[in-house]
Amino acid sequence: MINESIRHYTDGRVPDAGIACLFSVENRFQARLDVEAALALAEAEVGLIPEPAGDAIARHAQVEKLDLARVAAGTASASHPLMPLIEEFARVVGSEHGGWVHWGATTQNITQTADVLVLRDAHRALKDLIARVLRGMSKQAEASAAVPMAGRTHSQHAVPVTFGFKVAVWIDELTAHTDRLERLEDRLFRVLMGGAVGTFASFGPAGREVERRVANHLGLGTMPVPSRAINDGIVELVLTLAQIAGTAGKIGRDVYSMMQPEFGEAFEPIPEGTVGSSTMPHKRNPQLALDLLSMSAQLRALAAPALESMQHDHEANGGMTDLLEETVARATVLAGDILTRLDVIVDGLELDEQRMRANLALSEGLIGSESLMMELGERIGRQQAHEVVYEVAQESAVGDTPFLDLLMRNATVSAYFDRDEISRLIDPRAYLGESITIAHEMAQHARAVADRLEFSARAAKPVPLAVREPAPAPAAAAPDRVLVGL
Repeated sequence: MINESIRHYTDGRVPDAGIACLFSVENRFQARLDVEAALALAEAEVGLIPEPAGDAIARHAQVEKLDLARVAAGTASASHPLMPLIEEFARVVGSEHGGWVHWGATTQNITQTADVLVLRDAHRALKDLIARVLRGMSKQAEASAAVPMAGRTHSQHAVPVTFGFKVAVWIDELTAHTDRLERLEDRLFRVLMGGAVGTFASFGPAGREVERRVANHLGLGTMPVPSRAINDGIVELVLTLAQIAGTAGKIGRDVYSMMQPEFGEAFEPIPEGTVGSSTMPHKRNPQLALDLLSMSAQLRALAAPALESMQHDHEANGGMTDLLEETVARATVLAGDILTRLDVIVDGLELDEQRMRANLALSEGLIGSESLMMELGERIGRQQAHEVVYEVAQESAVGDTPFLDLLMRNATVSAYFDRDEISRLIDPRAYLGESITIAHEMAQHARAVADRLEFSARAAKPVPLAVREPAPAPAAAAPDRVLVGL
C-alpha cells in the first residue's frame, strides 16, 4: 500500500490528484467489503445462502462499523492479508448471519476484485486529469501555431518548426495513450470470482451465475476463465501508465532544456516566493519539469515488475499477486502526480518568442540549408545539390564566413540564384512546412478528446449495491466458521 508520509516538496505547487487517497487502508477495506456484500447478495439470490443473511451482510458492509485496530492486530498475528478483516466483518454482521460471510470465496477473489474497484475510480480520475492537460495543450498549440523556433534533432538545429508544432507532438502522443487507456477497460474492469483455482468448485453448479450477479452488483464484467493466474488486464494498465509517463518525461525534458539560460525559450510557471537554492539567490529552477523527469523514470521502471508478475506457476502464486498489487498502486499514484504537474506546466507555460527568433538566427541561415538544397536539386538533381550545399555548409560551420556569403561565392549556387533569392530560401520563417496547420488540427483534436473524456466521466455513475429490505425466509443454521482460502 502507498505510504502517505512519502510525498514531494513540490506538492504545495500542484493540486491533489485525488488518487493516493484511493489506496488508503480504509478505502481498500471498504472496497473489499463492497465485494463481500455483492457476493452475499448474489449467493442469496441463487439460494446458496439464506436471503436474510445476504441482506444482513450487505447492510453491515461499512468500514466505519469495523474495529480496524482489531483487524491490524489480527493481521500481524495471523500473517494473512484478509482473514482478520473477514472475522471482524463477521463479528459486526452478528452471530445469526456472520457465518455466511465470504461463503465459497478465496482471498484473491475479494482482494483483486476490490482493487479493480479502486482502480476504476483511479482510472476515472486519471482520465479527468488527462482532459485538463489536453485543454491546456490545445490552448498552447493554438496560441503558438505560427511562432517559429528551431527544430532540433540530436540536440542540434535541424529545420524550423513552430512551437505549436512541438505541442502538437505532445498532443498526438497523449491522445494515443488516452485511446489505450480507454480500450483496456473491458480487460481490466472484471471480477475474479471463480473460487480457489477458478473452477467454481466451492459454488457448485451456480458458480457462473454467482459470478455474473456479483459483476452486475459491482458494475463490472466477468472473466472467461476466472483463474487467479490471469492478470494481464492490470499489467496492461501499468504498461499504459508507463507510456504516459514516457511522454510526460519527454515534455519535462523539453521544458527543462528550454528553460536553460542558453536557450531561454519557454518557462514553467514559478510562483512568487519559490526558492531555487539555499545558497544561490538568483536560481529559478525548473522544479516541476524535474519532477516529470524523476517521476517518469520511476513509473517507467514499474513496467518490468508488472510484466514479472505474470510469472505465476501453476494456478496461482501469492508472490506474483502481491508484486502486482503493490506495483499497480504505486504506478497509479505516480501517474496522478505526473499529470497534475504536467497540467500546471502546460497551463502556465511562458514563451519568449524573441529568444526563439534569436536562436533561429544563431546559425546565420544554416538551418535553411535543406530548403536551398531542395530548390537547387530541382535544377541539378538532389544528390549533387546535397553535395554542393553540404560543402558550403560545413565550411561555414567551422569558419567565420556567413553561410550566405559563401553561397554567393559558390559557382553552382550563384549560377541559379541571386542574393535575394538565396536569402529567401534560407529564411527559416519561410520553411515551416505544415507546422501551422498541424498545430491547429491537433489543437482541435485535443479539445475533441477532452470533450469525450469529460462526457464519459459525467456518464459514469457510481454503482450502488442493491441492499434490499429483509424478506421473511426460513431460518438456516449458520456454519461454525467462515470458509476462506488463500
